[in-house]
Amino acid sequence: MRGNIQDFRRGHIPGRKRQKILLVVLALLALQLGSLISPAYACGCGAMVPDRGSHMAVDRETSVVGWDGRTEQIVMRFTVDGDAPKAAWIMPVPSRATVELGDGALFDELETLTGPEHRKRYHFWPRDKDWPFAGSDTDSAGAPAPSAGAPVGVVGRERLGDFDVARLTATDPSALRSWLEKNGFELPDGLAAELKPYVAQKWEYVAVRLAPEAEGAVLRGTLDPLRLRFASQKLIYPMRLSRLAKTAQSLGLYVLAPHRMEPQSWIGGNRPVVTYAGKVETDGPLAGLAGSGETFLTALDQSFPEPKRIDGDHELRASDADTPFRRVVYEDELLTAGGVPVWLLTVGGSLAVLVGAGVWRATAWRRRPVVPPPPVHAPPPLS
Repeated sequence: MRGNIQDFRRGHIPGRKRQKILLVVLALLALQLGSLISPAYACGCGAMVPDRGSHMAVDRETSVVGWDGRTEQIVMRFTVDGDAPKAAWIMPVPSRATVELGDGALFDELETLTGPEHRKRYHFWPRDKDWPFAGSDTDSAGAPAPSAGAPVGVVGRERLGDFDVARLTATDPSALRSWLEKNGFELPDGLAAELKPYVAQKWEYVAVRLAPEAEGAVLRGTLDPLRLRFASQKLIYPMRLSRLAKTAQSLGLYVLAPHRMEPQSWIGGNRPVVTYAGKVETDGPLAGLAGSGETFLTALDQSFPEPKRIDGDHELRASDADTPFRRVVYEDELLTAGGVPVWLLTVGGSLAVLVGAGVWRATAWRRRPVVPPPPVHAPPPLS
């Protein structure tokens, strides 16, 4: 490699090979930079940090929200990577919540329901991956109520699998942070300031500490989902605490409600993208999430390149119309007949016709009758 770089500097390497070496060097630099800026925490809802001396990244956080007009349910599942043996996060909720383990099959069912429709699209002329171009060498880039006045009240505390869950009330954000730290819930700096709007609105809190029971285990892979249930007259998805994140955030949200739903605002992120909208039956894993029978499912994706710009929680409202939507993925194929490309048959047939016409004309020219010249008459004798 060192010799290649020296030759690259001296200009002894051909242009194409020089480009490949440069791409390899840039890729190695990108990997090194990526290891330096690995996020301390990343979470699409709430705030999450690992214990000190370790790191963890939330590769994907997906939530399902069910709402029947009176009761809201949120089922969350995290896919994480890192070497942290434990971590913690907090979720504000507008009223008293119950917490239990969710059903992982729910997410598989939703992925199947909202998957894109695949359609075939044919093209006449061959493209890069079609014969005769396929394989060619081309470069590409390609509980009891708390006592009144207590700064922090413990509504309940349960152990659910690898989760230590505390349900809390608070009248003082600083006292809430102190309680969390004393009880093993290590949370990010600046949390007390971000909790003030929730304290003012008398919201409650679900604090979750992720600590695998197996000795020496670390938080890695897809974790068991958690299911929260609470009363709410509006469909709200808490997002404000995500402004504490240090890296870009992404949110995948499935919403089950009587109608197609949409966020009232972008809350500081990019425009939410609808990836599916349509009526579904709430049976199987979906049972009990948004009433019984038929309901409307809306799937949303949103990215937050600058988390500090997040300025509130998602409040979702009914869209103007229950317009269905489903993504379509086209699979391009070369048009064939009997396994033979139609373009080849067309071109070959045209060439055969032209060659046949040429042969016929040549043959006809050779076989044409030879007309003898007219007889030459001698001039009359002179008298």
